[in-house]
Order: sequence, then structure tokens, then C-alpha cells
Amino acid sequence: MTAGTGKMSDRFLPGIPGALVEAAFRAAPGDEIASGKFDSPASSAALAANALGFFLKRARDLPPLPGCEGELWPARALTLETTIRFPWRGGQHPVLDRLVVTSSALIGIESKRYEPFRVKGTSSLSEAYWRPCRGEYMKGYEGVRDALRDDRRSYLRLNAAQLFKHAFALRTDVHRNGPQAGLRPILLYLYAEPEVWPTGGTPVDEGAIARHRLEIETFASAVAGDEVAFIACPYKTLLGSWTCSEDAGIRAHARSVLERYAP
Repeated sequence: MTAGTGKMSDRFLPGIPGALVEAAFRAAPGDEIASGKFDSPASSAALAANALGFFLKRARDLPPLPGCEGELWPARALTLETTIRFPWRGGQHPVLDRLVVTSSALIGIESKRYEPFRVKGTSSLSEAYWRPCRGEYMKGYEGVRDALRDDRRSYLRLNAAQLFKHAFALRTDVHRNGPQAGLRPILLYLYAEPEVWPTGGTPVDEGAIARHRLEIETFASAVAGDEVAFIACPYKTLLGSWTCSEDAGIRAHARSVLERYAP
């Protein structure tokens, strides 16, 4: 496929409002549609868009997300590629893959597919993230931040710097005088564990998968009890829960995602 010229019917599973999904990506920084990244067989964006995009026009039908069952469902809104701003002007602000709003929670979703199993550079944070504007109950996240400064190889598979930024932005948003004020901020890390690479069929390194799991556990332990709750969920767990839905359409959709993307 030429960059950005793939057919909508090739990009999306049945039931996905493709025009709305494409519009969201085209309006977001990076525009993965025009760049051609969305059409890559390894695209994380394509998996997330097809899994959760099914509920873009029917947020109330979204089943409670694993780990978030205690919140007040149904969802009031679901948006794609949503920018959440820090409490300062300028610079780059985080873009959440998905944002789910219930009557009690603001749930930001960061989705990964093959990214954790590729060789990547070490993560870093600018000095802006040491400004005293995160409140009293973010000490665990601040500890992760400090660890990234002191030992940039402390997280080799998990993009802990990105997760810290997302958590900080979610915390900022629920403290603004806006529609999300007063909601409980939750960061949901949704990840795939594919068995093979999409080209060539080479197995994904089992050691990398194990290291990723360990780093998720380390991160979750570090931020436990902080204002922004952190929840990690494999795609197989999410989709498996949907295959048990009372809604036949949701069951069929979950099976289609599992068949096409084998997450």
C-alpha cells in the first residue's frame, strides 16, 4: 500500500465507523493515516482503532474495562487520539490512544502491540517534569521519573517515560475546571503479546515478552496508591471478556479482532 492511500474497507473491520476513525487520526499529531503507519501489518494504531473503535458511536455499549469494573458504567463518551494538556503552555502534550469517560472516572488508554519487543533507545524527560505541580499523591510516579533520570536503562521494554507523562496529564485534567473535573483518573495500559512478527513469521523473543511483563509489574508496584490508578491488561484478556458478552454483535466483533490481529 502507498502511504496513506489504503482503502477504508481494508483498514477496518465490519462495524467500525471508518470515516470517524480516519478523521480522528488526521486531526491528531503525527497523522498515522497520511504517514502510512496505520497500514503497516505491525500497526499498533490499527489494532487499537479496530478493537475499541467499534464503540466510537455507541460508548454506552462498551463493557466495563478489566480492572475498572468498580467505576460507574456505562461509559458517557469514548474518543480517539485525544490530546490531554499539561499545566503549562508550549511543548508537546500527550495524546492518549483512547479516552473513556464514565460518571466516576477518566480512563486514558495507552495501547501497544509490537513496540515493546523492538530494540529502542533509552527514555528521557525534560526538566519541565520536575516542576512542583503534580500534587501530593503522585510520589510513586515521581519515583519512576527519578529512576529514568538516574538509570535510563531501568525500563528497556516498557515505555515508562510515556506512561509517566500520560499519568501526569490525566491528573492535571481532573483538577481543571472542565467537564472531567472531580473524576477518578485511571491509566489503562493495554498491550498485545504476539507470537510472531508480521513479516517473515519469526517468533517474537520470549525473553523480551518476559522482561516486558516484569517491567509492567515493577511499574505497577512503584505507583500503587498514587492518585492516578495504573491498570495493565493484555488484549487477550480484554477481548476474551467481550467474547462472553450478552450482545451477539460484541461477541462477533471480539472474534474478528482476535482472528485478524492475533494479539
